[in-house]
Amino acid sequence: MGTVYVIQEDAFIAKVDERLCVKFEKQTLIDLPLIKIKGVVVMGRASISPAAISELINQKIPLTFLTLNGKYIARLEPEMTKNIFLRSAQWKAAGETPQAIHVTKAFVRGKLKNYRYALLKTQRSYQDVDMSAGLSQLASSITTLETATNVNSIRGCEGAGSAAYFSCFDKFIRVEGFSFHNRNRRPPVDEVNSLLSLGYSLLRADVQSALNIVGFDPYLGYLHTERYGRPSLALDLMEEFRPLVVDAVVLNAINRRILKPSDFIKEPISGAVSLTKEGLHTFLRLYQEKKLTKFKHPVMQKQENYQEAFETQARLLGKYLMGEIEKYPPLVFNK
Repeated sequence: MGTVYVIQEDAFIAKVDERLCVKFEKQTLIDLPLIKIKGVVVMGRASISPAAISELINQKIPLTFLTLNGKYIARLEPEMTKNIFLRSAQWKAAGETPQAIHVTKAFVRGKLKNYRYALLKTQRSYQDVDMSAGLSQLASSITTLETATNVNSIRGCEGAGSAAYFSCFDKFIRVEGFSFHNRNRRPPVDEVNSLLSLGYSLLRADVQSALNIVGFDPYLGYLHTERYGRPSLALDLMEEFRPLVVDAVVLNAINRRILKPSDFIKEPISGAVSLTKEGLHTFLRLYQEKKLTKFKHPVMQKQENYQEAFETQARLLGKYLMGEIEKYPPLVFNK
């Protein structure tokens, strides 16, 4: 089953025997065995019983709270794992150490190469689309990245590569009623940015869960700067997954007309755009389906889904920091 999403306002989450039960006005919305659940995400306003909280903690199932727009609020999870040696290695690598520079480059390399993969895939699918400018700029960023000697210069390569990718993003959209001009958030003021922001919030929660399972401190990262309450390492590790998971879901939802402009609402004062309740249900289903998509992991050479790949990449990162492997290999699709 994976992650359970609770989006009904004023729903009540309870534990009934060995099952998680979500009800609203005496109607059962969700009734699942706890053994099949890997995470619970509450979006909006809902209540949860002490017994359900206790059982989620006992079974090491993280509970994440987001707004209906996908903005992160808080997270409740089991006690940190006992792998103090991994966290010690994580902290020792912080700053401008060779290990920090190596993994920071790897995170950005994975992101930029997967951006290139997305551009090439679109160019092959639609002969009328010219991605040459974006591909050229991405190639330049990737080349510059390899010669970067400090974290700030690596961040500069990431910024330039992302700008090149998003300058082409509107060409990915093949239906009327949707367009993309630039990346905006806090709040997102158009439909495409609304979906991207929501998807990245969901991805962050999933990657943070994987880091906690492996034993990392998710708040100490390398690419993203330290900030109170920011899970910087989760933001680092999710970089290589952004185009593969979230961007793919967003474009699929739009181009296959699964979501329509009528599935969005706009706040009159802030201008913030968000999904209707029905649209949110649809997007969460698409995101869940994407996470369970199987592919051959290019490093592990075995079939796994993206949900499993989050943990695989976290474990590979841990092996590198512990000195068990020479390099951290980001998840990259090259074809």
